[in-house]
Amino acid sequence: MAYMTDIEQVLKYQKYVPVVTFAETDDVGRFADFLLDQGVSCIEVTLRTPFAMQAIRDLKNAYKDRLVIGAGTVTRVHQIVELKKIGADFIVCPGLIKELFEAASKASIPFLPGVATPTEIMNARARGIKWLKFFPANVNGGAIALKAYASVFPDVRFCPTGGISKDSSSDYLDLSNVFAVGGSWFQKEFHNK
Repeated sequence: MAYMTDIEQVLKYQKYVPVVTFAETDDVGRFADFLLDQGVSCIEVTLRTPFAMQAIRDLKNAYKDRLVIGAGTVTRVHQIVELKKIGADFIVCPGLIKELFEAASKASIPFLPGVATPTEIMNARARGIKWLKFFPANVNGGAIALKAYASVFPDVRFCPTGGISKDSSSDYLDLSNVFAVGGSWFQKEFHNK
C-alpha cells in the first residue's frame, strides 16, 4: 500500500498547509499567487462549497508545477473517485473510517486522515498510517496533547489543524512529532490585505 508512504513524499517539505474554502466569487489564481509570494507551496481546498472541485481543477491546470494541491473535508467515497480523476495530489479527511481508507487505497491518492484520541491513533497505526491530521487541535488539547503523544507514539507524525493561528503555529512546529501545521489564517490575511 504505497500511498501510506506517499503522503510523506508529498508533504515532507511543507511547513504550512493552508486550509482554504473557496466560493465561486473568489479569485483562486490570485490567492495561489499570494501563497507563492509567502513562500508557501501547498494548499488544501476544503470540499465545503459546490465550487471546491472546480477550484481544485483550476489550480491543477494553472499551478500543478508550483503548488502541491490537495482536497480537505473529504467525507464520502464518491469525492475520492472524483478527486482521482482531477489529479489531486493528496486528500485530507476529518476522521478515519473503513470506506474512506479503502477508497483512498484503491485510488492510490496520498491520504491524511484525522485523529484526536489515542484510540484513533492506534487504529490508524494498525492500518499502517503514521502521518495523521490532529483535528480539531484547539479543542483536543492542542500542543500539550501532541507533546504527550510524542512519547506514547514515537513513530507517528502529525499535522494539527483547527483553531490554530499564525501566532500559535510555532507552538506546534516546535514539537518533534509535528511535520506541518494547517490553518485558515492565510485566507484571512489575503482578504484583509
